Amino acid sequence: MKIIYGVKQIKKLRRPVVALGVFDGLHLGHRNILRATVKKAKRIKGTSLVLTFFPHPQEKESLYSLQHRLRLIAEMGVDVCIVVKFSRSFAKISAKDFISEILAGNIGASFIYVGKNFRFGSQAAGDYRLLVKEAKNYKIGVRIFDVVKSGTLTVSSTTIRKLIKNSKLKQAQKLLGRRVSVLGTVIRGSKLGRLLGFPTANINPHHEVVPPAGIYAVQVIFSKKRYDGVCYIGKRPTIYPADAAMRIEVHIFDFHKDIYGKVLEIQFIKLIRSDQKFTSLKDLSAQIKKDIISCRKIL
Repeated sequence: MKIIYGVKQIKKLRRPVVALGVFDGLHLGHRNILRATVKKAKRIKGTSLVLTFFPHPQEKESLYSLQHRLRLIAEMGVDVCIVVKFSRSFAKISAKDFISEILAGNIGASFIYVGKNFRFGSQAAGDYRLLVKEAKNYKIGVRIFDVVKSGTLTVSSTTIRKLIKNSKLKQAQKLLGRRVSVLGTVIRGSKLGRLLGFPTANINPHHEVVPPAGIYAVQVIFSKKRYDGVCYIGKRPTIYPADAAMRIEVHIFDFHKDIYGKVLEIQFIKLIRSDQKFTSLKDLSAQIKKDIISCRKIL
């Protein structure tokens, strides 16, 4: 997938079919839009294109970082992704100008695919009705997608965020259409895990929503390969005071590579237990052994 930063960098594209939205989390509703976009572009021998925004226009806590989002969009088979910096000046563009100058002008869209609840333009004044009406002036086809429901829950990034923060991984997974995951860079830590006999990769998450403190059975994606492991999220209360910083550490089973500075994706399978304080490092080490056995059985 080709990534373009800014609409002014766009060169002539063949019959663009544009999926329009933030696509934070790339949940079931988003995936429906992108799947249809790719399918339509192939049918008309055009270009499947995602137009997305960063940072989040509504100043919300992102479910996924931009890098994570771009990875997932690429996996959907999209040809081109345009990332628009959502700045103060961009926020002042009226809804009609957004359609005429960017969608029709810069991109030259043939079709626009968008969710029913998407808002755009200054003061979020534009909605799908305005888009349908104005797009006719530029002979742009528009397809509107209804909000997706899963049981009684609306499939939305806001709902998924709440589920993850409350350790409801199964429910979040159902709305996402895949496992809850965190993308992050491996950084240097205190090497306590190595001293205890369980070397861990310390993860600096890329502005992602992280599950609550606890021990999780996980799978780790590194260099397009999948590994089993156990992940710790917490403040290491056995060693550090209550006001210590939250840490994310993952022990990857049967793995011995130097991965400092590398990017990992941690996929959460199941919460094993909550975080707790032990009376000694010996007791902590004994519990980690039990956690690893539990995780291996699950995985």
